[in-house]
Amino acid sequence: MALEKAISVEAGLHLPVEVEETPEEKSMSFCTKVKVILTNITVEPIMFCYILPSVMASITTQNLTLEKSCRVNLALDERICDALAARNETYPDYKTSEELVQKLSATMMIWKNIIQSLLPAILLLFLGSWSDRHKRRKPCILTPILGEITMTIGFLLCTYFFYQLPLEVNILAEALPPGLTGGWFAMFMGVFTYISGVTSEKTRTVRIGAVNMFLNVSICIGISLSGILYEKIGFYGVYSFSLVMYFVALVYGLFFVKDIREIEMEKGIYKKQVGKRKNICVDFFDFSHVMKTLTVCFKKGARNRRARICVIMVLVMVVIGPMHGEMNVAYFFVRYKYGWNSVDYSIFSTFQFVAHTIGTLFSLAIFTKLLKMDDAILGMISSLSKIIGCLFYAFAPTPLWYYFGAIAEMLNGTSFIAMRAIVSKLVPGEELGQINSLFGVAEAIIPVVYGPLYSRIYARTITSFPGAFFLVGGILTVPAVFIFIWLYFEHRRDKRNAKCRRKKPSGGVDFVGTFNRIWENHLAELVECRRCKRKFFPDRIEIHEKSCAGTPIKLNSKK
Repeated sequence: MALEKAISVEAGLHLPVEVEETPEEKSMSFCTKVKVILTNITVEPIMFCYILPSVMASITTQNLTLEKSCRVNLALDERICDALAARNETYPDYKTSEELVQKLSATMMIWKNIIQSLLPAILLLFLGSWSDRHKRRKPCILTPILGEITMTIGFLLCTYFFYQLPLEVNILAEALPPGLTGGWFAMFMGVFTYISGVTSEKTRTVRIGAVNMFLNVSICIGISLSGILYEKIGFYGVYSFSLVMYFVALVYGLFFVKDIREIEMEKGIYKKQVGKRKNICVDFFDFSHVMKTLTVCFKKGARNRRARICVIMVLVMVVIGPMHGEMNVAYFFVRYKYGWNSVDYSIFSTFQFVAHTIGTLFSLAIFTKLLKMDDAILGMISSLSKIIGCLFYAFAPTPLWYYFGAIAEMLNGTSFIAMRAIVSKLVPGEELGQINSLFGVAEAIIPVVYGPLYSRIYARTITSFPGAFFLVGGILTVPAVFIFIWLYFEHRRDKRNAKCRRKKPSGGVDFVGTFNRIWENHLAELVECRRCKRKFFPDRIEIHEKSCAGTPIKLNSKK
């Protein structure tokens, strides 16, 4: 679950992070860059205090779901539930009870995924446009924090009234507040657009890099602590600690971060909107802006633009979808098959996250920088790595082989970079925001489809072949390989067409133009036969007229 959220970060197709370093930034020393970051910190602490508790509490929440399933909804014997929590596999009926608990939990996860993904997808259609029109970024950043606070309070209530509140209330507490406030998707959109709005071109890359650094550090720390803290301080401890961090983020954002509109007012460059002010709800849910985004994204253009954008949207789904689905039930899988507890899973998740990071850096350094590989080839290698990793995960007989699966798929993270790079090169800069907004909506919808699908598959195959959902992930990733191949050949065709459209060299001779003029002059010298009206070169006309002597003369049809 923790890594599922990290995957959304890596995908990042809706985040404007593709910024080239300026010459001034390249000349900065490491100490200078650190000084720039420390003296200009704004939203970075908010990211840290939002991401870390969210990731850290993920395993605790999954364990709360399993405990509720066992003790409340299924009403199993307390000794059996204690044995399941302690991973005591020698207890009678252990396997049967674990199967019942996980089947119910996986079924409930279906509804959680639908609510938690569908609502932000609808919200994002309007949120980005409203934020751009009014220069308001803080609501996009702070509202998701309120959602997490409400969710955490709901978990504390579900823990306190453990036997009074069934699992369904627990699922609603987990899904509704983040869904109604935008969750991670709204937070990332707000943070990165805020950074782009308050920084100069000279410092923008450094600041965006700082946000990404805070992001990765908080995810890594959260994953590492998730299992250990659950074992040491339990439900109340983890949720209370998370609640404190969320309140710190909220207070800091309210009183120490200025919105873009406030900054522009101080500088005297803010432009007030002209015209009658609309009701806030009418203004927010304005469908005309949604239609404008769809029109821009799917309009025809050069280089087979519409087809490529549609294909890349499918690519986003087949690449990111299996990961969302797998991570939805991965903890249940390792708990059932290998008898892992929360600490074991958090250690593996940390190893997997580090392997992904190393694989991404290797791909960028070797494949992109050194070998100058095409973006589509990079994506194809990444998809093949994912397919191989799925085979390891599905058939891993021991935990060691399961770890080998993480190594086998360590190059998988580069597919997100490849998709982002292809999109950024396909559309002009002024349309990239709208394109990425639509891709962000598509990414938010993905768990609605893949989460329930994988939960259903796992619930149906847990007794016969619990790793079947990994095979499904590998099969669903196969189309990505062929899509990347198609994009590669499309890019090659673009290169060939570009070579054909040669321009006259500066200060040189236009050989192509000269040849064309000579050829046109040569054609102008053709002589027409008086009988058959066909044209021949001067040196051939006499020979032809002798052979054409018996042919009747054709009269001109024009009057």
